[in-house]
Amino acid sequence: MDASGYENGFKLALHPNRISQPLARRKPTVYFVNSMSDLFHHEIPDAFLDEVFAVIQGTPQHTYQILTKRADRLPEYFSQRSCPPNVWLGVSVEDRAYGLPRIDHLRQVDAQVRFLSIEPLLEDLGRIDLTGIHWVIVGGESGHKARPMEEAWVEGVKRQADKAGVAFFFKQWGGWGADGVKRHKKANGRLFKGRTWNGYPEQCPAC
Repeated sequence: MDASGYENGFKLALHPNRISQPLARRKPTVYFVNSMSDLFHHEIPDAFLDEVFAVIQGTPQHTYQILTKRADRLPEYFSQRSCPPNVWLGVSVEDRAYGLPRIDHLRQVDAQVRFLSIEPLLEDLGRIDLTGIHWVIVGGESGHKARPMEEAWVEGVKRQADKAGVAFFFKQWGGWGADGVKRHKKANGRLFKGRTWNGYPEQCPAC
């Protein structure tokens, strides 16, 4: 990627020198933590996570969105620690087999905001238990190998979110449009049912 920190590609690497960066920023900022990796990767020591969360606790003016696929580690880690109130904790839910079970792990953590990143949505998820969930994000897959997302799948998620009183955010169609045609994601846009859906949880201070 020709970027500092990626000399070894996507091989797991820790950068303790970067942890303190938010301390230097006074202006309230939303940070998407570890956007190119997974903070709860099983090879990341608890001690390193403790350092990260110490900075989060020390910067209450910021909001930190943390998304993971290693959801089974969440209840274990937070069983002896409190989740800071300025953390939005989320799990990826791309399908039934791997995605849906992550929700139960997330629900066990007492986070101010719990969210689901249903992106890419790869199939009809069927019934979703949204108990204790505050925000749902839905989007299609991007890239030259993107798989199509069907409108009915999105509708199923939105209908359940509306019924449960959960904020709904439609992010994008991705590489395939609502009409089933593959094109650049910008051309497909982010309209669903003719409009944008930019729902945010009530706990969002800047929304």
